Amino acid sequence: MGAVLAFSLLLAGGSRSKACTNIIVTRGASADNSNIVSYAADSHVLYGELYYHPAALWKPGTMLDVVDWDSYRPLGSIPQVSRTYKTVGNMNEYQLIIGETTWGGRRELMDRKGIMDYGSLIYITLQRAKTAREAIETIVALANEYGYASSGESFSIADKNEAWVMDLVGKGPDEKGINYVAIRIPDGYICSHANQVRIQTFPQNDPENCIYAPGMIDFARKHGWFSGEDKDFDFSAAFGPVSFSGARGCDARAWSAFNILTGGEFTYEKDGKMVTEPASAYYDYITGKNLNHRLPLFVKPSKKITVKNVADAMRDHYEGTPLDMTTDIGAGGNALPYRWRPMGFEKDGWNYVNERAIATQQTGFWFVAQARHDLPDVVGGIIWFGTDDAATSYITPIYSNTNEVPECFKVGNGSMLEYSKTSSFWINNRVANDCYKAYNIMAPTVREAIDKFENDQMFSKVAEMDAKALAAYNSILPKAEKKGLDSKDWFAPVKKMLTDYSVNTAQRQFWNWVELEEMITVKFIDGNVKAQEEDGSFKHSRYNDGTPAGITNPGYTDKWKEAVIKDHGDVIRVR
Repeated sequence: MGAVLAFSLLLAGGSRSKACTNIIVTRGASADNSNIVSYAADSHVLYGELYYHPAALWKPGTMLDVVDWDSYRPLGSIPQVSRTYKTVGNMNEYQLIIGETTWGGRRELMDRKGIMDYGSLIYITLQRAKTAREAIETIVALANEYGYASSGESFSIADKNEAWVMDLVGKGPDEKGINYVAIRIPDGYICSHANQVRIQTFPQNDPENCIYAPGMIDFARKHGWFSGEDKDFDFSAAFGPVSFSGARGCDARAWSAFNILTGGEFTYEKDGKMVTEPASAYYDYITGKNLNHRLPLFVKPSKKITVKNVADAMRDHYEGTPLDMTTDIGAGGNALPYRWRPMGFEKDGWNYVNERAIATQQTGFWFVAQARHDLPDVVGGIIWFGTDDAATSYITPIYSNTNEVPECFKVGNGSMLEYSKTSSFWINNRVANDCYKAYNIMAPTVREAIDKFENDQMFSKVAEMDAKALAAYNSILPKAEKKGLDSKDWFAPVKKMLTDYSVNTAQRQFWNWVELEEMITVKFIDGNVKAQEEDGSFKHSRYNDGTPAGITNPGYTDKWKEAVIKDHGDVIRVR
């Protein structure tokens, strides 16, 4: 959420400088024939919790209050529709998923009088639309009727059949509505966006795969942002031109997601031909040296992608690339892949910028959601949900037809200014901040625990739950069809099964994480590493159970040693 707007703002690094990352994987590119959307809601002021709205019927004349997601500022009210759908987080009961990243764009296109901010567009649309195409229509209708109150935005929109990427921006204070382009991602491809406009030119005569605002090109021409032929119109150039910060702080994350999920080769269609380029071909672009060689909007991976692959891509710090945040002196003596804000600094008349990776310390919540084509909606939708820094937090499965949110994720269980012992956000912050002290020593222990839990759930436990729920669904379906599907909630028993599984799994893992935090506190206290037995218990002396045995001191990285020697070697050298 939010955007890195310019290099000067990178240096300022205020609390309003926020940024998110999305990855979209289409059915044909996924290992289980599901459309996948990942999202990290990154903000220094956003608290990690799981929003929930039950399905509801509304009386005529009911009004819906609209509140800005970022600031909680009341924006106005709009008429409520007669029926709204159940939503859990950024997914609804019909397997519709919506994620976002903000790119800002031209400031003069902001409409301070608008009622619909980008967060409200997401969560209201999830309550009103069943499919990705319906979601696009709903977003456009809401923004055009009530005015759009935010800056430029990219949406990831997917259902069980299709996946779309949508760029949109307002029309300014004198004209309601949005300019937008939505493109369907070809099956078998993946897309990623991270606070920079991704859509440039687009097919203007293919309504099946591209939807855009009528009059948008004339609008840009009238304002002097475009002067060519219609066929050459570039949405990004007109409304969100790429800058150094847009490439380095934003598109570099999309590049990294592509690099990880394709194995380093970008295959895409250009001028009717398939092109394959190494990821390194875009290095000058993502470092801000050449802004002309833009990333392709989507690429075709050579291997099928699992939900675990996507989750791990969301944990990236550019490891193994020239931007690797663990290898320069900024990582300190323990290869810490984080740089505290501000993102840049000035020294001796020169400006410098730290990398902004996919995984970041200021994540409020994150998810990897699956719309699973091969399962009925009652069972199919699943949002793997987590809180805080993705690199040191787990994601747990929450079925989108759950009737309850786990206590550890509930709205109101703590806040950014109120610690809660039962909150997932706070225990994940404790684990993350523990690791920040000695990252290369402590984080592997946490990552091992993450992998054990996620692999067990993703490749075993969820499949078992799917089978049980599907069997129950199929046993109920004939009677429900005979009596009329809408006559009552026939699948309530199935939803209860899914609710119990979602809640119990999340709560068990929360308490496992409380124990993990206690264990790493004991294991790594004071820069020491205590040895453990195979069962996880600590090794102790033969004479006293409370006295550790086998303590080690890993020390510091060679990069750090070299820097210290250069800075202070004459004083500390042993003679």
